[in-house]
Amino acid sequence: MQRTGLVTPVNNQPRSKRARRKFMPAGLWSRGMFATLGAQFLSAFGDNALLFAALALVRQQSYPAWSGPLLQAFFVGAYILLAPFVGVFADSRPKGRVMLFANTVKFVGALGMCLHVNPFFSYALVGAGAAANSPAKYGILGELVASAQLVKANGLLEASTIAAILLGATAGGTLTDWSIEGTLIAIAGCYAAAALSAILVPRIKRRAVRTTSYSVISIVKSFALQTHSLLKSPNARLAVIGTSLFWGAGAALRFLVIAWVPVALKVSNNRLPGFLTGMVAAGIVIGAALAARFVRLQRVRRALPAGILIGVGVCLLPLVTTQTLAFAVMAFVGICSGFFVIPLDALLQREGESSVGAGSAIAIQNMFENLSMLALVSGYAAAVFLSAPVNDIAVGVGAFIALSMATLILTRPKPVKAA
Repeated sequence: MQRTGLVTPVNNQPRSKRARRKFMPAGLWSRGMFATLGAQFLSAFGDNALLFAALALVRQQSYPAWSGPLLQAFFVGAYILLAPFVGVFADSRPKGRVMLFANTVKFVGALGMCLHVNPFFSYALVGAGAAANSPAKYGILGELVASAQLVKANGLLEASTIAAILLGATAGGTLTDWSIEGTLIAIAGCYAAAALSAILVPRIKRRAVRTTSYSVISIVKSFALQTHSLLKSPNARLAVIGTSLFWGAGAALRFLVIAWVPVALKVSNNRLPGFLTGMVAAGIVIGAALAARFVRLQRVRRALPAGILIGVGVCLLPLVTTQTLAFAVMAFVGICSGFFVIPLDALLQREGESSVGAGSAIAIQNMFENLSMLALVSGYAAAVFLSAPVNDIAVGVGAFIALSMATLILTRPKPVKAA
Protein backbone atom coordinates (compact mmCIF):
# COMPACT_ATOMS: atom_id res chain seq x y z
CA MET A 1 0.00 0.00 0.00
CA GLN A 2 1.29 3.47 -0.82
CA ARG A 3 2.01 5.95 1.92
CA THR A 4 -0.57 8.66 2.46
CA GLY A 5 1.84 11.12 4.07
CA LEU A 6 -0.66 11.89 6.84
CA VAL A 7 0.48 12.80 10.34
CA THR A 8 -0.32 10.18 12.97
CA PRO A 9 -2.91 11.44 15.49
CA VAL A 10 -1.54 12.59 18.80
CA ASN A 11 -3.49 9.97 20.75
CA ASN A 12 -1.96 7.23 18.55
CA GLN A 13 -5.39 5.71 18.10
CA PRO A 14 -6.05 4.05 14.74
CA ARG A 15 -8.07 6.07 12.30
CA SER A 16 -11.64 5.10 11.61
CA LYS A 17 -12.48 3.14 8.48
CA ARG A 18 -14.23 6.21 7.12
CA ALA A 19 -11.11 8.35 7.60
CA ARG A 20 -8.86 5.75 5.99
CA ARG A 21 -11.26 5.36 3.07
CA LYS A 22 -11.20 9.11 2.49
CA PHE A 23 -7.51 9.04 1.60
CA MET A 24 -7.49 5.80 -0.42
CA PRO A 25 -6.89 6.14 -4.18
CA ALA A 26 -10.13 6.64 -6.08
CA GLY A 27 -9.57 3.69 -8.41
CA LEU A 28 -9.01 2.76 -12.04
CA TRP A 29 -12.45 3.84 -13.24
CA SER A 30 -12.87 6.95 -11.11
CA ARG A 31 -13.90 10.39 -12.33
CA GLY A 32 -10.35 11.61 -11.90
CA MET A 33 -8.98 8.78 -14.07
CA PHE A 34 -11.50 9.45 -16.82
CA ALA A 35 -10.67 13.16 -16.67
CA THR A 36 -6.94 12.37 -16.97
CA LEU A 37 -7.46 10.04 -19.94
CA GLY A 38 -9.74 12.59 -21.62
CA ALA A 39 -7.27 15.43 -21.12
CA GLN A 40 -4.41 13.30 -22.45
CA PHE A 41 -6.37 12.15 -25.51
CA LEU A 42 -7.45 15.68 -26.46
CA SER A 43 -4.00 17.12 -25.83
CA ALA A 44 -2.17 14.43 -27.84
CA PHE A 45 -4.81 14.62 -30.60
CA GLY A 46 -4.11 18.35 -30.93
CA ASP A 47 -0.34 17.80 -30.95
CA ASN A 48 -0.46 15.31 -33.83
CA ALA A 49 -2.97 17.29 -35.88
CA LEU A 50 -1.06 20.53 -35.31
CA LEU A 51 2.07 19.30 -37.08
CA PHE A 52 0.24 18.98 -40.40
CA ALA A 53 -1.56 22.31 -39.97
CA ALA A 54 1.65 24.10 -38.96
CA LEU A 55 3.57 22.71 -41.95
CA ALA A 56 0.78 23.77 -44.30
CA LEU A 57 0.78 27.22 -42.68
CA VAL A 58 4.50 27.83 -43.24
CA ARG A 59 4.12 26.69 -46.85
CA GLN A 60 1.18 29.06 -47.28
CA GLN A 61 3.30 31.91 -45.88
CA SER A 62 6.06 31.11 -48.40
CA TYR A 63 8.73 29.98 -45.96
CA PRO A 64 11.50 27.89 -47.59
CA ALA A 65 11.19 24.09 -47.68
CA TRP A 66 13.82 23.55 -44.97
CA SER A 67 11.83 25.66 -42.49
CA GLY A 68 9.33 22.81 -41.94
CA PRO A 69 11.77 20.72 -39.88
CA LEU A 70 12.80 23.96 -38.14
CA LEU A 71 9.30 24.06 -36.64
CA GLN A 72 9.98 20.77 -34.88
CA ALA A 73 13.32 22.14 -33.68
CA PHE A 74 11.51 24.99 -31.92
CA PHE A 75 9.10 22.50 -30.33
CA VAL A 76 11.76 20.12 -29.00
CA GLY A 77 14.04 23.02 -28.09
CA ALA A 78 11.45 24.19 -25.57
CA TYR A 79 11.24 20.62 -24.26
CA ILE A 80 15.01 20.45 -23.75
CA LEU A 81 15.40 23.85 -22.10
CA LEU A 82 12.57 23.18 -19.65
CA ALA A 83 13.53 19.56 -18.84
CA PRO A 84 15.29 20.35 -15.53
CA PHE A 85 12.39 22.50 -14.30
CA VAL A 86 9.13 20.83 -15.29
CA GLY A 87 9.57 17.89 -12.91
CA VAL A 88 10.09 20.22 -9.95
CA PHE A 89 7.10 22.29 -11.04
CA ALA A 90 4.87 19.21 -11.37
CA ASP A 91 5.96 17.75 -8.01
CA SER A 92 5.31 20.97 -6.09
CA ARG A 93 1.70 21.42 -7.24
CA PRO A 94 -1.44 19.33 -7.71
CA LYS A 95 -0.92 17.42 -10.94
CA GLY A 96 -4.36 18.29 -12.31
CA ARG A 97 -3.59 22.00 -11.98
CA VAL A 98 -0.28 21.49 -13.77
CA MET A 99 -2.14 19.76 -16.63
CA LEU A 100 -4.59 22.67 -16.70
CA PHE A 101 -1.71 25.15 -16.95
CA ALA A 102 0.13 23.11 -19.59
CA ASN A 103 -2.88 22.77 -21.88
CA THR A 104 -3.70 26.44 -21.46
CA VAL A 105 -0.19 27.24 -22.73
CA LYS A 106 -0.80 24.92 -25.68
CA PHE A 107 -4.09 26.69 -26.36
CA VAL A 108 -2.33 30.05 -26.40
CA GLY A 109 0.25 28.71 -28.87
CA ALA A 110 -2.41 27.30 -31.23
CA LEU A 111 -4.47 30.48 -30.93
CA GLY A 112 -1.35 32.46 -31.84
CA MET A 113 -1.13 30.56 -35.12
CA CYS A 114 -4.80 31.33 -35.78
CA LEU A 115 -4.08 35.04 -35.22
CA HIS A 116 -1.01 34.98 -37.51
CA VAL A 117 1.55 35.31 -34.72
CA ASN A 118 4.98 34.03 -35.81
CA PRO A 119 4.40 30.26 -36.32
CA PHE A 120 7.80 29.27 -34.91
CA PHE A 121 7.22 31.19 -31.67
CA SER A 122 3.68 29.81 -31.42
CA TYR A 123 4.88 26.24 -31.97
CA ALA A 124 7.56 26.73 -29.30
CA LEU A 125 4.78 27.72 -26.87
CA VAL A 126 2.99 24.45 -27.65
CA GLY A 127 6.27 22.64 -26.97
CA ALA A 128 6.59 24.36 -23.60
CA GLY A 129 3.08 23.23 -22.70
CA ALA A 130 3.88 19.68 -23.78
CA ALA A 131 7.03 19.68 -21.63
CA ALA A 132 5.05 20.73 -18.56
CA ASN A 133 2.26 18.25 -19.26
CA SER A 134 4.48 15.16 -19.56
CA PRO A 135 5.56 14.64 -15.91
CA ALA A 136 2.13 15.64 -14.62
CA LYS A 137 0.16 13.14 -16.69
CA TYR A 138 2.35 10.25 -15.53
CA GLY A 139 2.75 11.48 -11.97
CA ILE A 140 -1.01 11.75 -11.36
CA LEU A 141 -1.51 8.01 -11.97
CA GLY A 142 0.20 7.05 -8.71
CA GLU A 143 -2.20 9.37 -6.89
CA LEU A 144 -5.36 8.13 -8.59
CA VAL A 145 -4.89 4.36 -8.35
CA ALA A 146 -3.34 1.86 -5.96
CA SER A 147 0.07 0.45 -6.78
CA ALA A 148 -1.46 -2.88 -7.86
CA GLN A 149 -3.39 -1.03 -10.59
CA LEU A 150 -0.53 1.17 -11.77
CA VAL A 151 0.43 -1.01 -14.74
CA LYS A 152 -3.16 -1.05 -15.99
CA ALA A 153 -3.40 2.71 -15.51
CA ASN A 154 -0.24 3.23 -17.57
CA GLY A 155 -1.68 0.94 -20.22
CA LEU A 156 -4.88 3.00 -20.41
CA LEU A 157 -2.86 6.22 -20.69
CA GLU A 158 -0.71 4.80 -23.49
CA ALA A 159 -3.81 3.46 -25.26
CA SER A 160 -5.39 6.93 -25.20
CA THR A 161 -2.13 8.38 -26.59
CA ILE A 162 -1.92 5.85 -29.43
CA ALA A 163 -5.58 6.48 -30.31
CA ALA A 164 -4.86 10.21 -30.35
CA ILE A 165 -1.86 9.69 -32.66
CA LEU A 166 -3.95 7.60 -35.06
CA LEU A 167 -6.91 9.96 -35.18
CA GLY A 168 -4.93 13.20 -34.81
CA ALA A 169 -2.54 12.51 -37.70
CA THR A 170 -5.41 11.38 -39.93
CA ALA A 171 -7.67 14.29 -39.00
CA GLY A 172 -4.85 16.82 -39.23
CA GLY A 173 -3.94 15.79 -42.77
CA THR A 174 -7.58 15.62 -43.90
CA LEU A 175 -8.79 18.88 -42.33
CA THR A 176 -5.76 20.82 -43.52
CA ASP A 177 -6.73 20.05 -47.12
CA TRP A 178 -10.09 21.64 -46.34
CA SER A 179 -8.96 24.74 -44.43
CA ILE A 180 -5.74 25.56 -42.58
CA GLU A 181 -7.39 28.24 -40.46
CA GLY A 182 -10.34 26.00 -39.64
CA THR A 183 -7.98 23.19 -38.61
CA LEU A 184 -6.03 25.52 -36.32
CA ILE A 185 -9.25 26.71 -34.67
CA ALA A 186 -10.34 23.09 -34.12
CA ILE A 187 -6.95 22.25 -32.60
CA ALA A 188 -7.13 25.25 -30.27
CA GLY A 189 -10.56 23.95 -29.25
CA CYS A 190 -9.02 20.54 -28.46
CA TYR A 191 -6.46 22.17 -26.15
CA ALA A 192 -9.20 24.21 -24.46
CA ALA A 193 -11.25 21.04 -23.94
CA ALA A 194 -8.16 19.28 -22.53
CA ALA A 195 -7.69 22.14 -20.06
CA LEU A 196 -11.34 21.88 -19.00
CA SER A 197 -10.97 18.12 -18.54
CA ALA A 198 -7.93 18.72 -16.32
CA ILE A 199 -10.12 20.85 -14.02
CA LEU A 200 -12.02 17.65 -13.16
CA VAL A 201 -8.84 15.91 -11.96
CA PRO A 202 -9.08 15.98 -8.13
CA ARG A 203 -6.57 17.94 -6.08
CA ILE A 204 -4.91 15.13 -4.15
CA LYS A 205 -2.19 15.60 -1.58
CA ARG A 206 -0.86 12.13 -0.95
CA ARG A 207 2.14 13.28 1.03
CA ALA A 208 3.60 16.41 2.46
CA VAL A 209 5.38 18.43 -0.22
CA ARG A 210 8.72 19.73 0.82
CA THR A 211 9.66 23.34 0.27
CA THR A 212 10.91 23.66 -3.29
CA SER A 213 13.80 25.86 -4.31
CA TYR A 214 13.36 27.51 -7.68
CA SER A 215 16.99 28.58 -7.97
CA VAL A 216 18.02 27.86 -11.55
CA ILE A 217 21.53 26.80 -10.51
CA SER A 218 20.36 24.41 -7.79
CA ILE A 219 17.71 22.85 -10.04
CA VAL A 220 20.15 22.30 -12.90
CA LYS A 221 22.75 20.82 -10.52
CA SER A 222 20.17 18.48 -9.02
CA PHE A 223 19.02 17.39 -12.49
CA ALA A 224 22.62 16.75 -13.55
CA LEU A 225 23.24 14.61 -10.46
CA GLN A 226 20.09 12.60 -11.12
CA THR A 227 21.12 12.08 -14.73
CA HIS A 228 24.57 10.88 -13.70
CA SER A 229 23.08 8.55 -11.10
CA LEU A 230 20.60 7.02 -13.57
CA LEU A 231 23.10 6.53 -16.39
CA LYS A 232 25.53 4.65 -14.13
CA SER A 233 23.23 1.66 -14.64
CA PRO A 234 24.02 -0.25 -17.88
CA ASN A 235 20.35 -1.18 -18.21
CA ALA A 236 19.24 2.45 -17.92
CA ARG A 237 21.87 3.55 -20.46
CA LEU A 238 20.64 0.90 -22.89
CA ALA A 239 17.04 2.05 -22.49
CA VAL A 240 17.81 5.79 -22.75
CA ILE A 241 20.07 5.40 -25.81
CA GLY A 242 17.70 3.00 -27.55
CA THR A 243 14.56 5.07 -27.05
CA SER A 244 16.40 8.29 -27.93
CA LEU A 245 17.57 6.84 -31.24
CA PHE A 246 14.06 5.60 -31.93
CA TRP A 247 12.26 8.89 -31.29
CA GLY A 248 14.92 10.93 -33.08
CA ALA A 249 14.58 8.75 -36.16
CA GLY A 250 10.79 8.84 -35.85
CA ALA A 251 10.74 12.65 -35.88
CA ALA A 252 12.85 12.74 -39.05
CA LEU A 253 10.68 10.02 -40.60
CA ARG A 254 7.49 12.08 -40.19
CA PHE A 255 8.95 14.91 -42.26
CA LEU A 256 10.45 12.44 -44.71
CA VAL A 257 7.06 10.82 -45.37
CA ILE A 258 5.42 14.21 -45.99
CA ALA A 259 8.11 15.08 -48.56
CA TRP A 260 8.30 11.55 -50.03
CA VAL A 261 4.61 11.03 -50.86
CA PRO A 262 4.38 13.66 -53.66
CA VAL A 263 7.60 12.37 -55.25
CA ALA A 264 7.03 8.62 -55.06
CA LEU A 265 3.23 8.30 -55.12
CA LYS A 266 2.40 11.47 -57.12
CA VAL A 267 -0.13 12.58 -54.48
CA SER A 268 0.03 16.20 -53.35
CA ASN A 269 -2.63 16.30 -50.62
CA ASN A 270 -2.07 16.17 -46.85
CA ARG A 271 -4.44 13.27 -46.24
CA LEU A 272 -2.21 10.48 -47.48
CA PRO A 273 0.82 11.42 -45.30
CA GLY A 274 -1.59 11.58 -42.36
CA PHE A 275 -2.98 8.12 -43.17
CA LEU A 276 0.54 6.70 -43.51
CA THR A 277 1.52 8.22 -40.14
CA GLY A 278 -1.59 6.65 -38.67
CA MET A 279 -0.59 3.30 -40.16
CA VAL A 280 2.74 3.51 -38.32
CA ALA A 281 0.84 4.16 -35.06
CA ALA A 282 -1.43 1.17 -35.73
CA GLY A 283 1.65 -0.96 -36.33
CA ILE A 284 3.11 0.21 -33.01
CA VAL A 285 0.01 -1.14 -31.25
CA ILE A 286 0.52 -4.55 -32.88
CA GLY A 287 4.25 -4.51 -32.12
CA ALA A 288 3.57 -3.60 -28.50
CA ALA A 289 1.17 -6.54 -28.18
CA LEU A 290 3.77 -8.89 -29.67
CA ALA A 291 6.42 -7.53 -27.29
CA ALA A 292 4.12 -8.13 -24.32
CA ARG A 293 3.68 -11.71 -25.49
CA PHE A 294 7.26 -12.63 -26.36
CA VAL A 295 9.62 -10.27 -24.47
CA ARG A 296 10.31 -10.21 -20.73
CA LEU A 297 12.63 -7.87 -18.88
CA GLN A 298 14.99 -10.78 -18.26
CA ARG A 299 15.35 -11.15 -22.05
CA VAL A 300 14.82 -7.57 -23.18
CA ARG A 301 17.54 -7.89 -25.83
CA ARG A 302 15.19 -9.99 -27.89
CA ALA A 303 13.60 -6.66 -28.84
CA LEU A 304 16.80 -5.02 -30.11
CA PRO A 305 17.02 -6.63 -33.61
CA ALA A 306 13.64 -5.03 -34.37
CA GLY A 307 15.46 -1.69 -34.26
CA ILE A 308 17.63 -2.76 -37.21
CA LEU A 309 14.51 -3.81 -39.12
CA ILE A 310 13.07 -0.30 -38.67
CA GLY A 311 16.01 1.04 -40.66
CA VAL A 312 15.60 -1.69 -43.28
CA GLY A 313 11.96 -0.71 -43.72
CA VAL A 314 12.84 2.96 -44.24
CA CYS A 315 15.51 1.97 -46.80
CA LEU A 316 12.76 0.23 -48.81
CA LEU A 317 10.86 3.50 -49.41
CA PRO A 318 12.65 4.34 -52.71
CA LEU A 319 11.36 1.02 -54.10
CA VAL A 320 7.72 1.80 -53.25
CA THR A 321 5.54 3.04 -56.13
CA THR A 322 1.97 2.17 -55.03
CA GLN A 323 -0.16 3.25 -52.10
CA THR A 324 -0.85 -0.36 -51.09
CA LEU A 325 2.85 -1.10 -50.80
CA ALA A 326 3.40 2.18 -48.96
CA PHE A 327 0.84 1.21 -46.32
CA ALA A 328 2.45 -2.23 -45.99
CA VAL A 329 5.93 -0.75 -45.46
CA MET A 330 4.62 1.76 -42.91
CA ALA A 331 2.82 -1.03 -41.05
CA PHE A 332 6.05 -3.05 -41.00
CA VAL A 333 8.00 -0.06 -39.64
CA GLY A 334 5.33 0.48 -36.98
CA ILE A 335 5.28 -3.17 -35.85
CA CYS A 336 9.06 -3.22 -35.52
CA SER A 337 8.92 0.10 -33.65
CA GLY A 338 6.40 -1.13 -31.08
CA PHE A 339 8.30 -4.38 -30.56
CA PHE A 340 11.53 -2.41 -30.03
CA VAL A 341 10.57 0.58 -27.90
CA ILE A 342 7.92 -0.74 -25.48
CA PRO A 343 10.24 -3.19 -23.63
CA LEU A 344 12.92 -0.49 -23.33
CA ASP A 345 10.38 1.92 -21.83
CA ALA A 346 9.41 -0.72 -19.28
CA LEU A 347 13.08 -1.39 -18.49
CA LEU A 348 13.73 2.31 -17.87
CA GLN A 349 10.73 2.63 -15.56
CA ARG A 350 12.00 -0.36 -13.55
CA GLU A 351 15.51 1.08 -13.33
CA GLY A 352 14.20 4.53 -12.47
CA GLU A 353 12.05 3.27 -9.62
CA SER A 354 15.10 1.69 -7.99
CA SER A 355 17.36 4.76 -8.38
CA VAL A 356 16.20 8.34 -9.04
CA GLY A 357 12.48 7.63 -9.17
CA ALA A 358 10.24 6.84 -12.14
CA GLY A 359 9.20 10.48 -12.64
CA SER A 360 12.77 11.77 -12.72
CA ALA A 361 13.77 8.93 -15.05
CA ILE A 362 11.00 9.98 -17.46
CA ALA A 363 12.19 13.60 -17.35
CA ILE A 364 15.76 12.51 -18.11
CA GLN A 365 14.55 10.23 -20.90
CA ASN A 366 12.50 13.10 -22.36
CA MET A 367 15.57 15.32 -22.45
CA PHE A 368 17.73 12.78 -24.29
CA GLU A 369 14.92 11.84 -26.67
CA ASN A 370 14.33 15.46 -27.59
CA LEU A 371 18.06 16.10 -28.02
CA SER A 372 18.09 13.18 -30.46
CA MET A 373 15.03 14.54 -32.24
CA LEU A 374 16.63 17.97 -32.49
CA ALA A 375 19.84 16.52 -33.94
CA LEU A 376 18.17 14.26 -36.52
CA VAL A 377 15.53 16.79 -37.58
CA SER A 378 18.30 19.37 -37.98
CA GLY A 379 20.23 16.87 -40.11
CA TYR A 380 17.14 16.31 -42.23
CA ALA A 381 16.64 20.08 -42.61
CA ALA A 382 20.28 20.43 -43.70
CA ALA A 383 19.78 17.72 -46.34
CA VAL A 384 16.70 19.52 -47.67
CA PHE A 385 18.58 22.83 -47.64
CA LEU A 386 21.30 21.21 -49.78
CA SER A 387 18.59 19.98 -52.21
CA ALA A 388 19.34 16.29 -51.66
CA PRO A 389 16.85 13.99 -53.48
CA VAL A 390 14.16 12.70 -51.14
CA ASN A 391 14.90 9.04 -51.99
CA ASP A 392 18.56 9.56 -51.12
CA ILE A 393 17.50 11.09 -47.80
CA ALA A 394 15.28 8.05 -47.16
CA VAL A 395 18.17 5.67 -47.73
CA GLY A 396 20.41 7.81 -45.51
CA VAL A 397 17.87 7.89 -42.67
CA GLY A 398 17.23 4.15 -42.94
CA ALA A 399 20.93 3.32 -43.01
CA PHE A 400 21.56 5.53 -39.99
CA ILE A 401 18.80 3.78 -38.03
CA ALA A 402 20.00 0.29 -38.96
CA LEU A 403 23.68 1.01 -38.24
CA SER A 404 23.04 2.81 -34.95
CA MET A 405 20.78 -0.01 -33.74
CA ALA A 406 23.38 -2.59 -34.79
CA THR A 407 26.02 -0.67 -32.84
CA LEU A 408 23.72 -0.63 -29.82
CA ILE A 409 23.46 -4.43 -29.99
CA LEU A 410 27.18 -5.03 -30.52
CA THR A 411 28.21 -2.75 -27.65
CA ARG A 412 25.58 -3.98 -25.23
CA PRO A 413 26.64 -4.57 -21.60
CA LYS A 414 26.07 -7.76 -19.63
CA PRO A 415 22.67 -9.45 -19.97
CA VAL A 416 19.82 -7.56 -18.32
CA LYS A 417 18.36 -9.05 -15.18
CA ALA A 418 14.95 -8.03 -13.93
CA ALA A 419 14.89 -6.23 -10.62
